[in-house]
Parts: sequence; structure tokens; C-alpha cells
Amino acid sequence: MRMRATLTATAVAAAGTLGLVAAVPAQAAEYSSALKIKGVQYDAPGKDSNKCSGGNTKDEYLTIKNYSRTATVNLKGYVVKDAAGNRFTFKSSHKLEPGDYVKLRGGRGTDSDAKNVVYRQNCNFIWNNDKDTIYFVKPSGSRADVHSYTKSKNDRDGNGYITFHK
Repeated sequence: MRMRATLTATAVAAAGTLGLVAAVPAQAAEYSSALKIKGVQYDAPGKDSNKCSGGNTKDEYLTIKNYSRTATVNLKGYVVKDAAGNRFTFKSSHKLEPGDYVKLRGGRGTDSDAKNVVYRQNCNFIWNNDKDTIYFVKPSGSRADVHSYTKSKNDRDGNGYITFHK
């Protein structure tokens, strides 16, 4: 009888431990992706102007970096979006070597592997100046990286740039 009570107590303890593990929030885990959001210039310097000619949407950008030590990753099919559903899909091939990065800029311009830049070809700002959430989604639909920010909490020096990963 004593053996059965010990086994039952062990099973109950194990079940309780499993319940605690399942209760850990999913957002506490780091996403498994070589590509991550290094940082965001969410507030372009100067007065916001989304005019295609003479505006400063090109000065708002998201930096995406390949943190892999060995794998080259193609950005084609990756999606960047905000909390309101504004989105950009990398439609062309753009390969990032290990340690390489790309700046996804607003405004219109010519994409360049040599200059590490891709333009959204849209003169509207995508990131809010007070707070927002940035979603970086793999072509499969799974999340590569997600970051929320608030100006008051995350941008202590007030320069409009926040670093998420070094």
C-alpha cells in the first residue's frame, strides 16, 4: 500500500509540474529565427512630412539583421507589419549573409544590396511616434520576431531610435 501511495504522489507532483510549465506565457520565449529586428527609427528626425517629394519618410526605417554565423537567408516572402495592420512584403530576392543587415526605409527609392537598403515604395509613415508593435513574419507565416515599444519607456534619449538586438 505504501508503494502505491508513493507512486500516486509522484504522478500528481509530475502532473502539477507539467501544468506549471504549460502556464508560462508564449511571449516569454525568444523566436527561433536567424533574422531579427535589430532596431527601429520609429520617429524620423524633423517635422513629419509624408510627401513623396521633399518628405522625410525615408528617414524612418527598420533594421533587420542576420544573426546566423553560417546561413545566408533570403528575405523574399518575409512580411513586416504594425499593430494597425500596415504591412510590407519583401517581393524580390534580397539575400543577407551571416552578420549582414538591411534597412527597410519608407519613401520611394532604388533597392540596393550594396547599400543594404530596401524601400517600401510608399510615402506614408508606418510606425507610430508614441507606441506601436512591430511584427516580422517568415514566409511560412510563423513569427520571426516581435517587439512592442512606447516612446516614454523605450526611447530614453528621445532620438526616435530603439535598439532591440545588438
